[in-house]
Amino acid sequence: MKREITLMTLVVKNYDEAIQYYVNILGFVLIEDTTITDKKRWVVIAPQKNSRFKLLLAQPNNEQQIKAIGNQTGGRVFLFLNTDNIERDYNIYISKQVKFVREISEEYYGKVAVFEDLYGNLWDLIELNKNLN
Repeated sequence: MKREITLMTLVVKNYDEAIQYYVNILGFVLIEDTTITDKKRWVVIAPQKNSRFKLLLAQPNNEQQIKAIGNQTGGRVFLFLNTDNIERDYNIYISKQVKFVREISEEYYGKVAVFEDLYGNLWDLIELNKNLN
C-alpha cells in the first residue's frame, strides 16, 4: 500500500494577504485559486510547481479557527522548508524583512534557521547534510 500526505491546511487571516506573503516574500508558487463561495476559496501554494507537498490556505469561519492563526502547533515549529542553499535563502528572506527568531546554526542533520511567517507560525529553514538527502 502506497500512501503519503500531500496537502495540509494553513489557517490565514486573509487569502490575498497570505498569497502575497507566501508567493512574493517566501517565493512559493500559487498552484490554484478557485472561488467556491463569496467567502470561501480553494487556494493552494507550494515551494515549487512540482512539489508533492502543498499548503491549502484557508480563511477561518469560526472563533476556534481564528484563535489558531499563527499558533497552529501551540508554539512549536510548524513547517519545515528544506533548501539546497540555506545562506542564499536566509539572505533573500532577510532582504525581504522576514523575521528570524534563530539565526543559522549547525546541527547534526545540517544547517537550520527559524523564522516566523506573517502570522507568527514558526518555520525551520533547513539545509540537510548531503548524506541525509
